[in-house]
Amino acid sequence: MLYFIETYGCQMNKAESAALERQLVEHGWKAAQDAGTADLVLINTCSVRITAENRAWGRINYYASLKRARPFYLMVTGCMAERLKADMRIRQPAVDYVLGNFQKQSFGLALDAMVQGKRLEVIEESPSYAFAPSHLEPGAFRSFLPIMHGCDNFCTYCIVPYVRGRETSRDPQAILGELDDLAAAGIREVTLLGQNVNSYRWSGGGADMNFPTLLETCARRVEGSSIRRLRFLSSHPKDLSDRTMDVLAAYPVFGKHIHLCAQHGSNRVLKAMNRRYTREYYLGLVQKLRSRIPDLSLSTDILIGFPGETEEDVELTLELMREVRFAYSFMYHFNPREGTPAAVMDGALPDAVKKERLARVIALQKTITRELMASLVGTEADVLVEGVSKKREGELLARSDLDMMVVFPGEPFLIGQFAKVRLDSLRGVTFKGTMVPGDHSAQ
Repeated sequence: MLYFIETYGCQMNKAESAALERQLVEHGWKAAQDAGTADLVLINTCSVRITAENRAWGRINYYASLKRARPFYLMVTGCMAERLKADMRIRQPAVDYVLGNFQKQSFGLALDAMVQGKRLEVIEESPSYAFAPSHLEPGAFRSFLPIMHGCDNFCTYCIVPYVRGRETSRDPQAILGELDDLAAAGIREVTLLGQNVNSYRWSGGGADMNFPTLLETCARRVEGSSIRRLRFLSSHPKDLSDRTMDVLAAYPVFGKHIHLCAQHGSNRVLKAMNRRYTREYYLGLVQKLRSRIPDLSLSTDILIGFPGETEEDVELTLELMREVRFAYSFMYHFNPREGTPAAVMDGALPDAVKKERLARVIALQKTITRELMASLVGTEADVLVEGVSKKREGELLARSDLDMMVVFPGEPFLIGQFAKVRLDSLRGVTFKGTMVPGDHSAQ
């Protein structure tokens, strides 16, 4: 039996797809070269924005049309599956299975039924999120490691708490056990995952642990192992503690980049979003971080065009961007998500206004990114080689400690290794570099 997986959305989805793939392999399934030969096509979906759901529906309908030519199982999982549940099969009967985020414990049973040519009629739902024991993708040199799941923040525009549920922290012994397995497998970089990692809390079995304690424990655990870089996603500003900053500064294993979601620069809009911090608080965090880690790079999310947003609010956001100088941003304009408070708020803005304001935000970020990157030309960077360049033969593509992309001449055997590279020039938003002789590492 052959499988084919398509994954959309966040890093948590990627980690969960890797866990599902591991189950497939354990049940004797093999990866198909393409969907055209697969006995099972699995689509792992995102629901954070309506555009993500529209894209997923496009793929679902595409595979539904293929089922008219040959039989195969079509399964949909992820956040859109959780949000729509049974309605999805009513809308598209060609879907054989819809597995929400709290139904993945039935995945193995569904696989067994498929092998027997049957359909699992009852999909049980767990009252709480069940973490998979492993999220290692076969052949990978980087891995995502979930440490908590869900969100209790209920930002007024966000669907995540409704499709991921309330916050659940993972047993630290399970986290450390998986970290050991990743090190034994030769993984080079690990990203700790959660919808809000800063709110990680565990109490039980004689082990009380919060996020900074977990970070420090992980840093010590990987000493001397193949894992040379630790990162984490995502981080809510209101929960970023001084202790966490101290740990990041104390252990070189942590990448010098943090994604810290600002969302907006206006206190009035932040309050309407239920973000529970002010622009002053956010800027204070940035100052504290950079006082501890001077060469830190920051990225963020910017949501523009929120209901009731004024030109003054937009200018405050632009001012925040100028002051913080993010290395890059994920920028988007507000689109209402059904079931969230913001979807029915007064003061909705015309699409043309939202798009014009977003264009200004994007233009400013491009300018800041170019200026920041230009200031680094001539310096050296520790990079993890991710693959060969798709644009130029003989070049490798790598990611720096500051989460910036670099291409440089090199041989494919360096993929999955760390190297020291001199940043010689810029090509768009990618550095062109030269490897410093003798500094790459295959440890």
